Amino acid sequence: MKKTTLREKDVLIFNLIVESYLKVGKPVSSGSISQKMEHSVSSATVRNIMAKLEKLGYLDQPHASAGRVPTDNGLRFYVKNLFDEVIYPDKSIELMTEVFYQKKGDFNSLLDNVSHVLSEHSDNLGFVLSPRVSMVNFRYLRFIKVSEEKIMVILISTFNLVLTEIVETKSYFTQVELDRASRYINENFGGKNLKFVRDFLLREIPAYKTSYERIVQSLISLLKNYFNQEEKNNQIFIQGTSKLLEKPDLFDMDSLRLLFQRFEEKARLAKLLSDVISLDRVKVLIGTELSLPDISDCSLVLSHYGYDRQVLGSLGIIGPKRIPYRRIIPLVDCVAKKLSETIRFSQ
Repeated sequence: MKKTTLREKDVLIFNLIVESYLKVGKPVSSGSISQKMEHSVSSATVRNIMAKLEKLGYLDQPHASAGRVPTDNGLRFYVKNLFDEVIYPDKSIELMTEVFYQKKGDFNSLLDNVSHVLSEHSDNLGFVLSPRVSMVNFRYLRFIKVSEEKIMVILISTFNLVLTEIVETKSYFTQVELDRASRYINENFGGKNLKFVRDFLLREIPAYKTSYERIVQSLISLLKNYFNQEEKNNQIFIQGTSKLLEKPDLFDMDSLRLLFQRFEEKARLAKLLSDVISLDRVKVLIGTELSLPDISDCSLVLSHYGYDRQVLGSLGIIGPKRIPYRRIIPLVDCVAKKLSETIRFSQ
């Protein structure tokens, strides 16, 4: 449905209906909307507009004698209007800057702190999807043998934050071999990422002489194991599940139970979020748009973060469909920009 099918008055009344519903969670009557209008508009006129909006699929009437509630399509139309109005605030949202300006140190701690900021400021669940280590450009890399079947990858990114990952492997490596592999990568591939290293080695291996064959074959084996593991294990940081328990009026208990099962299955949730990541400044998915029936009572507001035109991951909030979109959308946008600035300025 195109926005041009509605008059300015229709859109004004529709926005009032949605915002009233987001606050109280009950069907909205024509009389209550008539009272909210700055200029006198009769209840009969409001009812006629409500009927028109219902035919367009934007409103629904749960019972014959009840008022109207917005449908998922209606909420989508409302959110689109918010973007069209350019709602991003001129002044930055007040956030704890010390959370973001950790110029060195553990990257995972930074992402965990950011998920906490999102949760606290939205009063919903905040999440940050960690970047795949293989896609992060590194300044320095080290392989350390943890056990016979586990190797730790320590990576210092070009933006001076530390990422660590445990790789499981069936191939045997001594620490001397791993040190040699680390040294070889640092001398030849500084500023690149592990995906580039793997692709280069696979492409160029016929050109290597015997003296390099063992190290190259070992590296390829190790990287193959890592990439296979990484495909299954996106890391996600979640804060604020308790906040959803404080909203029993916004979820029925069965929906909430299924939602928490999703949170416990972090790999599946991370897969969902990685599948919907986009280059949009902010993306909003409402109810049935999530393509997951057991969380169709939710909305997802997310954005991406990164540096040097490289998308590293996504972040945002998950909450009920009745979230205050007017406040949440600029919050997610602001946090994504702050995290991206932290990464960029820490180089």
